[in-house]
Amino acid sequence: MSALRGGILLLTIICQNAALAQDYDLPPMDSVEISLLTCQPHDEVYSLYGHTAIRYHELTKGGIDAAFNYGVFNFDAPFFAIRFVFGLTDYELGAYPTPLFQKEYRQFGSMVTEQVLNLTNEEKLALRMALIDNLRPVNSVYRYNYFYNNCTTKARDIIEQHINGEVKYAGREDYTPTYREMVHHMTRNHPWSRFGNDLLLGIQADFKTTMRQQEFLPDNLLYDFDHAQIYTNGQYRPLIKERRIIVPAGVQLIHNGFPLTPSECGIILLVTGLILFVIQWRMRRVFILWESLLMVVSGIIGFMLFLMLFSQHPTVRLNLQILLFNPLHLVYLWPVIKGRQTPRYWMICAVMVLLFLIGSLFQSYAEGLYTLALCLLLQSILHLFTRKTNE
Repeated sequence: MSALRGGILLLTIICQNAALAQDYDLPPMDSVEISLLTCQPHDEVYSLYGHTAIRYHELTKGGIDAAFNYGVFNFDAPFFAIRFVFGLTDYELGAYPTPLFQKEYRQFGSMVTEQVLNLTNEEKLALRMALIDNLRPVNSVYRYNYFYNNCTTKARDIIEQHINGEVKYAGREDYTPTYREMVHHMTRNHPWSRFGNDLLLGIQADFKTTMRQQEFLPDNLLYDFDHAQIYTNGQYRPLIKERRIIVPAGVQLIHNGFPLTPSECGIILLVTGLILFVIQWRMRRVFILWESLLMVVSGIIGFMLFLMLFSQHPTVRLNLQILLFNPLHLVYLWPVIKGRQTPRYWMICAVMVLLFLIGSLFQSYAEGLYTLALCLLLQSILHLFTRKTNE
């Protein structure tokens, strides 16, 4: 989830001046609306899953109108991408004038839906003070986790914590997607983003999720809030008082990436591998350049997956793709380049392909990896069943 790009980390208005001052003249809570803002995705990679914020709006003339955003991050920070993958990224709460927030998403063509919360005056005041307290520098930073502690779950949690009663969700029958299935849905038009996610996500991403877990996605939380009730002292009231569109859907710019999809690249790799296998079999030789390329690609993927064992993200630690793609390929790369006989490696490689295929019964793999596995298996067959010279 993203912050407003280049946005001014505002509400120093709130932090340093009016909101924390003892002499600040609060408007009547009857004239205050607090809402959940749900932003539809746009084409930037960090926004493919949408975004969530909380709007605090004083309806009196000159009143504060701010979007509280738990998705503030610095993409240009040193090693941001690496820290993100390892679950070591810190996000923080920022606040912006709502018109600036709306302008940002209008520029991207992303619709923003506002759900006005059906809160009592006491609940509004408690939530307002909690947001202000969270905005303090000592409290604003938190350890981000994409599935378990993101800008959407933070907004949900602080709202629930300051409601006088219990929020009861209706739930959805027969809706128990896995994390991977939800990610696939959100990246359906971005095949390489889907490939990258599938490469890093492990077996835990293929378990069915609960309603609570599904609410890491803004659209799911929007749906659940729409159908939720607040239960207090034997009485029920809707969680949402009103729903409105504050930024209509616009035209989104499509940024064309690599022209081929992972599946198309996999098909090209498979055809190439089959042709070279036939040629090598007939010549009773192996092409060192070709198998070195396969080993380098497999080894690099394997090195990445090995590093994921140390990630703070639970869903990437146990990844069955490492059964085939691991640093072992890099260990044997130099002997293969030098043309030495390495039957032990190729036997291990054939066994790893078999284990990799068995693992696919329990975990979904990234597109194209099956063809890479098949190419490695074909090279293993050449080494194990032909004993001739190398090229």
